[in-house]
Amino acid sequence: MKSVFICENSETVKNVYSENIVSLLEKTAGLDKNIYSKRDIIDSPYKFKDTEYIFSTWGMPKFSKEEISECFPLLKCVFYAAGTVQAFARPFLENNVKVFSAWAANAVPVAEYTSAQIILANKGFFKVIGETSSGNYEQARKEFFYYRGNYGAKVGIIGAGMIGKLVIKFLKSHKLNISVFDPFLDDSEADSLKVKKCGLEEIFSDCRVISNHLADNENTKGMLDGKLFSKMLPYSVFINTGRGAQVVESDLINTLEARPDLTAVLDVTYPEPPVSASRLYSLENCILTPHIAGSSGDEVHRMAEYMAEEFSIYINGGKNRYEVTLKMLETMA
Repeated sequence: MKSVFICENSETVKNVYSENIVSLLEKTAGLDKNIYSKRDIIDSPYKFKDTEYIFSTWGMPKFSKEEISECFPLLKCVFYAAGTVQAFARPFLENNVKVFSAWAANAVPVAEYTSAQIILANKGFFKVIGETSSGNYEQARKEFFYYRGNYGAKVGIIGAGMIGKLVIKFLKSHKLNISVFDPFLDDSEADSLKVKKCGLEEIFSDCRVISNHLADNENTKGMLDGKLFSKMLPYSVFINTGRGAQVVESDLINTLEARPDLTAVLDVTYPEPPVSASRLYSLENCILTPHIAGSSGDEVHRMAEYMAEEFSIYINGGKNRYEVTLKMLETMA
């Protein structure tokens, strides 16, 4: 058994894979502690002829089917300690190499961040903090009374994948009424989650806080447009921790300019960051953060731990939890 690290940025691997996990994989997976780039492999393919397992994270290079066959004839699995695998997974899967992703581990901090933002949004936090910080305390108090708090509040979740479901779980103790738009969510699962299935227009016209968690693919690009934003209730909040390309940014900006009562909390944009001339920077009712919802700091170690666990399950013949299939690539982020 032989395993290798492959990544274009060695520091990223060292950040994600803690010393304890590296030591564990050395013992259980025969891991070579060196970190190889694609150029290292293409220049010396003979060194990797006996590689059975690849461990990686952000910065995993893309290989063609031919390159995989030539360089890794014995390869069984790729363990990716990060989220989306769309950039590299398909050629491996088409070569019958299993791919595992730590998307579930990366979903945890995003869901934690999002649920916190939703709770704050229902309390009017994002609207009143601007007024208070500017010394307009009385105006902040007046605007605060437009917000009804969290008890019984209607919240819309767009996309009930791994992150969307975790957000719903985290919000359950707050006695919220949660509506969900997701064409792939069946009625029995909606009942189990205790949410109401509905269309996008109903989400935008009926919910005080709307949070986007759509999968990032061609079918979802530009799905959230001015027609929907124009339906938002007074003093409602749109939160995006999904992907910026799903929003028609010009439509959102126009709506925010016309409706200063609304607030957008954007952790993602398209492009990211926004261009220097973007009106998003000057909008008082737009809160921008630099893609901080995902795993950061020590949180990234959780992803390496998930992949070490998946490796252990695989070699012991157990049932893996986070395998990615070609079918899944059609709808997952």
